[in-house]
Amino acid sequence: MVGSSASATFGPSLVELTTRRLRDEILSGAVAPGERLIEEQICRRFSISQSPVRESLRLLAQQGLVEHLPRRGARVAVWSDEDVQQLFALRTVLERYAISTALPLTPTNGTDPLAEVRRHLDRMAAAEKDSDQLAEDDAHRDFHSAIVALAGNRQLDLMYEPVMLKLQRPMAVNLRAEAAALGPGEGIRRHRELITALETNDPAVVIEALEKHGSQRYLSPAPVWATGSTTPRIERPASPATPMTPASPAPTAPAAPAPSAPATPQ
Repeated sequence: MVGSSASATFGPSLVELTTRRLRDEILSGAVAPGERLIEEQICRRFSISQSPVRESLRLLAQQGLVEHLPRRGARVAVWSDEDVQQLFALRTVLERYAISTALPLTPTNGTDPLAEVRRHLDRMAAAEKDSDQLAEDDAHRDFHSAIVALAGNRQLDLMYEPVMLKLQRPMAVNLRAEAAALGPGEGIRRHRELITALETNDPAVVIEALEKHGSQRYLSPAPVWATGSTTPRIERPASPATPMTPASPAPTAPAAPAPSAPATPQ
């Protein structure tokens, strides 16, 4: 907490500002996965020295957003489809554990224990209305982090944060495709359902809601988060099969009579 207190008193450091700016560029797709991050070029773009850039790249590597390659420098991390599926599976495990230990919630001094979760959903809705995609994605990540934070487990929060940072682009692709398929506001409605489930204070109800949440419903098998494409390939839900009238059976040709067996001589 000392670091956050110092930041509040003196403002963010140059390293923090550089890290935030680079992270925003990576998560928004402005810098594509696999693209090299050349320190000298970043220094010129940001008008800063090489030292904070180098430290920022180190911090982003710890978060899994940057990779350091031998003799080639740094580049934006590239994830395979399998990587992303594994991250979603890990996220599910951590969220289920958080809910199982957090609920039932007990309000203290008349406060709303879900206030932070509601606040981030309001941020999501406001950003969507303003067409600010990066702000919406940040609020989306913070919404889920606030749910996990209900457990009051600092180590769990520290484990969950880098997973959600790595998943922010796939989650954004899912939201964009969902909006294109079902219209704007659908993602907000879906996340409001999670708050409704949390209000029951029943872990089983919340875990079931998380399982039905649809965080990967519109992700195509093609790893768009690994190519830098910001246009999702929409996977629409399958429509119910239209029953087909069974065709009349084709007339069966009469079977040819079997040849008679030769008579056995008496």
